[in-house]
Amino acid sequence: MTPPIPFFDMRGELAAIRPAIDAAIARVLDHGGFVGGAEVEAFERALAAATGAAHAVGTSSGTDALLAIAMALGWGPGDEIVTTPLSFFATVGAIVRVGARPVFADVDAGLNADPAAVAAAVGPRTKAALLVHLFGRPAAWPAVAVPIVEDAAQAIGAAPVRGVAAALSFFPTKNLGACGDGGAVLTDDPALADRIALLRNHGARPKYHHVAVGGNFRLDALQAAILGAKLPHLPAWTAARRARADRYRAGLADLPEVRVPVDDPRHVYHHFVVRADARDRLRAHLAAAGVGTEIYYPSPLHLQPALADLGYRAGACPTAEAACAELLALPLYPSLPLAAVDRVVERVRGCYR
Repeated sequence: MTPPIPFFDMRGELAAIRPAIDAAIARVLDHGGFVGGAEVEAFERALAAATGAAHAVGTSSGTDALLAIAMALGWGPGDEIVTTPLSFFATVGAIVRVGARPVFADVDAGLNADPAAVAAAVGPRTKAALLVHLFGRPAAWPAVAVPIVEDAAQAIGAAPVRGVAAALSFFPTKNLGACGDGGAVLTDDPALADRIALLRNHGARPKYHHVAVGGNFRLDALQAAILGAKLPHLPAWTAARRARADRYRAGLADLPEVRVPVDDPRHVYHHFVVRADARDRLRAHLAAAGVGTEIYYPSPLHLQPALADLGYRAGACPTAEAACAELLALPLYPSLPLAAVDRVVERVRGCYR
């Protein structure tokens, strides 16, 4: 019987570096410093060096990284933030949670926010634009006069920080994944980095003296140690992702029913997402063959029930809406055997014969 191909499997990645992971965990257990401290500081320094950012500030999740940026930049009621309708809900959730209003700019052919649409959406109330590097491909830069924040949760290592700040996620499935949750803010602005560091600890400086209202957005020391052990391997893992993406691209290039992602040498392929005719039939076909898939995302953000009071209706962002009916993510992770990629390609092709 042919073994199944899971959509994601971290076991091979962890097995290859298990001694380093075990040593990192043991070190934290031995010194007992579980919140903040040297482990987090060491990881922040290493992360900044690896990404080319001047400062990295660890946070409890990618969601909290976005929220801390929104709070630090003073977004609030009366402000509008231009963003994409095609992303995970955390992107828009951070905007709404601080009382600001998201304004959606439709996506381009590569599924990131169309820079012309972003520029057209900027108005007198616009406080910033929040770009998403979806699936690991850097977004095109719009010609706007407002600050730009980057949601790089899926795109670590794809490009240096270009906006005022970038949010990373270390959710276990990410290209650099923790064994739990975690995130970080990257920025070249020392004052903003200091503000993020203040807000992640309830705005206290010194302890019990609160100069701002923040939150508990701290990166767990155990996760920082694990991430520090994994970080040196990220370039090799990124190369492995790109190799598997190239294999998919070559195998599906002449299949008219399936459109592969826009090619970009910076793409780090957090996901390999195709646009497929009869997407749901293809997904069922692959599931019957033991191939795991996911849909990112089944509904655009502007049509989510939680945002109904914004007044958006179907047709407001037609490119994103059409994409949500076609997008399907195929298995892709560094330890995925190339032979498994070939099997997935064959199963995809078989659906349309």
